[in-house]
Amino acid sequence: MINITLKQLRYFDALVRCGHFGRAASDCSVTQPALSMQVRELEGTLGVALIEKGSRPFRLTVFGQQFAQSIGPVLRGVDELGELARASIENPIGVLRIGVIPTIAPYLLPRVIRNLSHHFADVTLKVLEAMTSNLINGVLEGRLDTAIVALPVSEALLMEHTLFSEEFVLVRPPEDAGKPVPNPEKLKEIKLLLLQEGHCFRDQALEFCNISEPLSHDLMDGSSLLTLVQMVSSGIGVTLIPEMAVDVETRAASVATMRFDAPAPARTVGMIWRKNNPLESHLLQISEVIKDAHKKCQSEPSR
Repeated sequence: MINITLKQLRYFDALVRCGHFGRAASDCSVTQPALSMQVRELEGTLGVALIEKGSRPFRLTVFGQQFAQSIGPVLRGVDELGELARASIENPIGVLRIGVIPTIAPYLLPRVIRNLSHHFADVTLKVLEAMTSNLINGVLEGRLDTAIVALPVSEALLMEHTLFSEEFVLVRPPEDAGKPVPNPEKLKEIKLLLLQEGHCFRDQALEFCNISEPLSHDLMDGSSLLTLVQMVSSGIGVTLIPEMAVDVETRAASVATMRFDAPAPARTVGMIWRKNNPLESHLLQISEVIKDAHKKCQSEPSR
């Protein structure tokens, strides 16, 4: 019987995901020598090389590639066993591993954390802010219990639970405040500032304007909503931001905000988790707390 440990499998899985020994060690919260030693011991236990010797950057052997594909279901199964145990005890969650996309995290997360701490005092939150694709993978692989993202994600293994919807708001220079709100066709003629590729909010804005990526040569990319608003304040162009971000991002910027005529562009925000997650009933309770946090954010007066 081959004595493979879960630690060895998790370290090797992290190495494959991160593509780098140092980043994998950081992901596992261990030193690089410790991770390297576990991978070497795994190879010794298997009696087969997983990594090509002397390759820089490292490359998996043919067997290493096959092995990497096979351990994913094993680790997910182990995580599900742990979740099953967590769901059966008095304090079912313990640590809630939650992911949030960048266009939601700074605006909703502070109140969500306060509300969750109040309603679930025994739960420790571990939050990851990342783009949608990374969060989906994190939930699928069991590294996250749930994530707050824009729906739909259209992943067969995930449950989607709607939290709320919110409109997009046009941000433009203050001298344009009295001008009519441009329709999607008119926006094509204006220098439109958008988030960098990979952000789902970018794709939603392009869809509203009916702009395809190959034809978006006159667009300008920003790394955050803050950057986009400051660029508008400098007179570079216009942008769209979600309603929840308006108060925070325009507070110190010389810009004008306008709402679109109906049907206004909008997004649906929700939670995702694995369909076979035994914590589902608890995640539904948490979703109600998040909905309440959003309502209170909407009712707070602008400062």
